[in-house]
Amino acid sequence: MMSRRGCVLAAVLAAAVLLGFASLLNGWFGSGPLAKDQDFIVPNGASLSVVADRLEEKGIIRSSRGFALRARVFGGGGGIKAGEFRIPAHASASKVLSIISSENVIRRFVTVPEGMPSIMVQERLMAVPQLTGEVAIPDEGSVLPDSYAFENGEPRQTVLRRMQAAMNRTLKELWAERAPDLIVKTPEQALILASIVEKETGKPEERRMVAGLYSNRLKKGMLLQADPTIIYPITKGKRLGRRILQSEIQAMNDYNTYTMVGLPKHPITNPSGASIEAVLHPADTDALYMVADGTGGHVFASTLEQHNANVAKWFAIRRARGEL
Repeated sequence: MMSRRGCVLAAVLAAAVLLGFASLLNGWFGSGPLAKDQDFIVPNGASLSVVADRLEEKGIIRSSRGFALRARVFGGGGGIKAGEFRIPAHASASKVLSIISSENVIRRFVTVPEGMPSIMVQERLMAVPQLTGEVAIPDEGSVLPDSYAFENGEPRQTVLRRMQAAMNRTLKELWAERAPDLIVKTPEQALILASIVEKETGKPEERRMVAGLYSNRLKKGMLLQADPTIIYPITKGKRLGRRILQSEIQAMNDYNTYTMVGLPKHPITNPSGASIEAVLHPADTDALYMVADGTGGHVFASTLEQHNANVAKWFAIRRARGEL
């Protein structure tokens, strides 16, 4: 039989084991030291011990060694993912490991709306504080409007390259499936005309009709007379904020389609894939003219007489609104 002293010693040892285990559990499942929600980045290829050190530096856990030990005991000690994660205030060590082992990576996006000119793309990239480095104004028409995911600390130039690669890929795919007998003979010409369609389209459903109209004018050797091509050399695609001056209408440059036959030398904005597709599959129409209809869209005409009547209606609408 065990002596009384032996029983006491066994009880003490058992209590110590229980206390140690309880401490181990509390250190794993108990409330953490983080005072408020914080974003945390797990670098690519980082080991558990390296991540644990960073967690301790950020005040997310109390002890990197204790975290690594408990992770191996309770969490398998592996499976952490690279990326940026949101750690809630007072998250337990167990919760922290669960988060950085999950697919709940923070997704950050920068959006280029349809028809945003390149000067504003550059301004938008520079305004994102999570991105790094400088970026120049990209070539007009080189960026595909869309939303692009990025990582915290990623270079702006890297994000821009993704935008431009998306445009190159989209233009190549759409050009390969173009309709026959188009007035545009190269992908570059399609991009230029699509940029005009983008700027002149009042409603998305009008894209193919506007593309058909401008294709008809090009085929006939008519001036395109697209107002946005007058504005582009003045503002680089930004809003003019006033009426176009007569001197600007008469200006001779590489963009003004009121004084030059054919397409501008370069795109006047970054067109959407939908506008490129419209140019490559224009509506079968005999329309040569269009004017605003008062609803955000246009009314189309095939003769100058019809067009003048439509213009008269538009001016009547504007007078009724008190705009004239």
